Amino acid sequence: MTGLPRILERWRRPDAALWYAPLALLLLAASFLPGFRSNGTELGGLPDRPFDALAVVAIALQSLPLAGRRRWPVICFGLVSLGFALDQLRGYHTLAGTALPLALISVASLVEHHRRAVAIAFSAAYVPLAVALHRLGPGEPPSEFVTFYLAVALAWGVGVWLRNTRAVEAERRRRVAEDTRTAERARIARELHDVVTHHVTAMVVQAEAARYLTAAPDRLDQSLTAVSDTGRRAITDLRHLLDLLNPDHGPQATPPPVGRLLTLVEQTRRAGQPVEFTEEGAPAESTGSADLVAYRVVQESLTNALKYAHGSATSVRVRHSEKEISVEVSTDGSTSKTAPTGGSGRGLAGLRERVDVLGGDFSAGPQPGGGFLVRVRIPAGSPS
Repeated sequence: MTGLPRILERWRRPDAALWYAPLALLLLAASFLPGFRSNGTELGGLPDRPFDALAVVAIALQSLPLAGRRRWPVICFGLVSLGFALDQLRGYHTLAGTALPLALISVASLVEHHRRAVAIAFSAAYVPLAVALHRLGPGEPPSEFVTFYLAVALAWGVGVWLRNTRAVEAERRRRVAEDTRTAERARIARELHDVVTHHVTAMVVQAEAARYLTAAPDRLDQSLTAVSDTGRRAITDLRHLLDLLNPDHGPQATPPPVGRLLTLVEQTRRAGQPVEFTEEGAPAESTGSADLVAYRVVQESLTNALKYAHGSATSVRVRHSEKEISVEVSTDGSTSKTAPTGGSGRGLAGLRERVDVLGGDFSAGPQPGGGFLVRVRIPAGSPS
């Protein structure tokens, strides 16, 4: 970022020094305008004095240091205080005196350490200034000096409030970032679970079946081919998922596995699971995340059917409409003769979370006559 874009970016930063350089110059120039002369802060009641060389010094000391108030807030405050004391003791009463509370706010809001020491030093220096002004002036009551000190203390309080506000905002952003990272890790864990569990389960079932096909070379070759195809699909899906983890990936690197329900069903059939598949309607033009979640529902349900009811009749029904996608996957009672692979219980719980986030309905449980039924309704057009 160079040239004008860089300048504009710095200008948009509310805490950038670029905001204060023009302010310092504006305050410097305005202090010399006839309409603003001797119309600034007046403490002690000294009569107005015409501008001379020391007036220029006092104005410069009060206004110009504001340009560096962020990088050197203590030095800025010290110079402004010195210029303010000169301004009041000489009776110039310039507009540049308004820089004192600004510099004090900077110290209270920006200084990391020794803020209390700065406040004590300023208070100690204010006492002899007030005494000198009281003696040089017409004898203003002490209440005037106390009132001015309280007003300056209010500026200090504003700076402390700004500092605390920034600290609260920084903590809020830290928590939001941490929550975002946690949610992203959970999302990635769900994706890994869906991809790895389904493909590996299918490969295990297919390899297990191949053990009993040594006497039938043609069927054995088909089974081993199915294992290879499943492995390649697993690698492809994992590559897509890893692309999501790449911070430099673009929209083209995140093709979701939607529109592949028939391929998913065929893969499950080759693993020895009889699946009846019905798909009604056409997906809406904009389905958002609904299509992907519907795919994951079918994928997880077929994975569970392979694991816990291998060989049982399974039915997959998907219906698309303009407003929603409904999915129903049912499996008859288990007829598997092999022990099912262990599950973590994460799959169905993760599906329920996804559907709930999209505002849909999710139900899963045993059927009265045996078997298992998963029924899902997902609003179309849900944001990703």
